[in-house]
Amino acid sequence: MRTAYSVETVRAAERELMARLPEGTLMQRAAAGLAAVCVRLLPRVYGSRVVLLVGPGDNGGDTLYAGAKLARRGAGVTAVAMDPERVHAGGLAALRAAGGRLDGAVPERADLVLDGLVGIGGRGALRPAAAALVERIPAGAVVVAVDLPSGVDADTGEVAGAAVTAAVTVTFGAYKPGLLIDPGASRAGALHLVDIGLDEVLPAPEVEALQHAGVAGLLPEPTASSDKYRRGVLGVVAGSARYPGAAVLAVAGALRGGAGAVRYVGPRAVAEAVLARYPETLIGTGRVQAWVVGPGLGDEGGPEVREALAQPVPVLVDADGLRGLDPGQLRARAAPTLLTPHAGEAAALLGVARETVEAGRLEAARGLAERYGAVTLLKGSTTLIAPAGPGPVRVNPTGTPWLATAGSGDVLSGLAGSLLAAGLPAVDAGSVAAYLHGLAARLTGGPLLAHQVAEALPRAWREVARR
Repeated sequence: MRTAYSVETVRAAERELMARLPEGTLMQRAAAGLAAVCVRLLPRVYGSRVVLLVGPGDNGGDTLYAGAKLARRGAGVTAVAMDPERVHAGGLAALRAAGGRLDGAVPERADLVLDGLVGIGGRGALRPAAAALVERIPAGAVVVAVDLPSGVDADTGEVAGAAVTAAVTVTFGAYKPGLLIDPGASRAGALHLVDIGLDEVLPAPEVEALQHAGVAGLLPEPTASSDKYRRGVLGVVAGSARYPGAAVLAVAGALRGGAGAVRYVGPRAVAEAVLARYPETLIGTGRVQAWVVGPGLGDEGGPEVREALAQPVPVLVDADGLRGLDPGQLRARAAPTLLTPHAGEAAALLGVARETVEAGRLEAARGLAERYGAVTLLKGSTTLIAPAGPGPVRVNPTGTPWLATAGSGDVLSGLAGSLLAAGLPAVDAGSVAAYLHGLAARLTGGPLLAHQVAEALPRAWREVARR
């Protein structure tokens, strides 16, 4: 599992560790790790052209010391300072001693560019001097961000203006949330974590991203004594005369989610469409261990949503079911609730503009979870799963733009609901469902349709389980 920590947490851990170590130890560890990654990225170090974009803080110092190590191995290293009057003195001396130089302009050609302009403490838009250097990065150079791409907010992933787009980001001590959450994540490229010793002093993370092994440990597996009822029964309230396909797709995801049975409750014509595609579906009311309500209900789904929420079992609310939710009713529930909005639905629930949600996805997910007392799965370019109480926000690493297709959210809801019925806590159900959903889309490739993602879910399940 990748764990990420806020700037404040990382800074506090660094201070605690630096108090125990000789001065400069952490910077030298960071620079050594950065240089080692750069060596692997270059076809050969000797004779290569390396450009350092250097800011005035410790981030610039890390960059200069790494550049000095490359210069000692024969690279031609040129540093360009955002503010020539405020350059890390020790790092610049080391670079010059190794044969590197400080220049006033970015060279037109380079094999490798290190972005050390702004570190994790940067907020808001880049200063004009930094933005101008970003614009002059030579075309064709491999760009390596030092700790974080300049222009990306380390805590949120927000990008307020010009920002570096890196092929690789080398981050120190711990991942930062902005490296895992879009739009920052899409600027970071491949991530490399350099161990500088912070693990021993870091507290619980603010953000975490499951990997294959973690997901495999959460998958519900039947035992010798299992039957369809012990494995869990999911009730699905979805679809309408206008949107019958939503019910079919939600059931498709549910049948592949680990529960023992899926029970569909809805209009007769829609039930017939579901049965025609999935004859194993149970039809009509009966005992369930969890509910999915909302996909394709249209404007008339309020009573069904309130009825489901009144029952003492986990409930997933999606799509049309999210309209007009009463925070008081949700907060009063004893059983878990899982909300699965996209950005537009989240904006309506929060009473803000959609653009506000898309620019600050982490804040929006946490805000929804707090306001409604419900685990919130915020769908989008980076799907986030925020707990209803204390604990880290989960970030799904398997998302793909190919999932931006009609009906994919219905499949995800059914899958997550089935995992709820199988007994997973709401945060785990949402996290595992998002992971498998994204992996199934990646395994299928694009362009794709929602039902193709549903059909690929068993393959994604097996891919994870065998790890």
